[in-house]
Amino acid sequence: MFLIVAKYLIPKGYRGMAVFPFVIAKYDFDKTNKVFVNHEKIHLRQQLELLVIPFFIWYFLEYLIRLIQYKNGALAYRNISFEREAYNKEADLNYLKNRSFFRFLDYIKSNKQ
Repeated sequence: MFLIVAKYLIPKGYRGMAVFPFVIAKYDFDKTNKVFVNHEKIHLRQQLELLVIPFFIWYFLEYLIRLIQYKNGALAYRNISFEREAYNKEADLNYLKNRSFFRFLDYIKSNKQ
């Protein structure tokens, strides 16, 4: 993982993003934020499981489905299965050590967050 701070690459309203093998942070202080970094590392693992490009296709399609479902962009984003797993487990700094493959599938059901 390579952690880069590049505030102009991150869309407004977001603090960071993961694009294998990079984590891009908007703010320098997030480099030492263990919860933020763990959230993005979870996304890196998800990307590896789906061989990167299919991850982004799935992410985009699921976002569109959630947008139709909830009619709200922020709610659609928070309910993407990849985001639900990452937000739910970001504070568990040992999560990736014990995480089984394709764990994001447990979060695909639409339980609004």
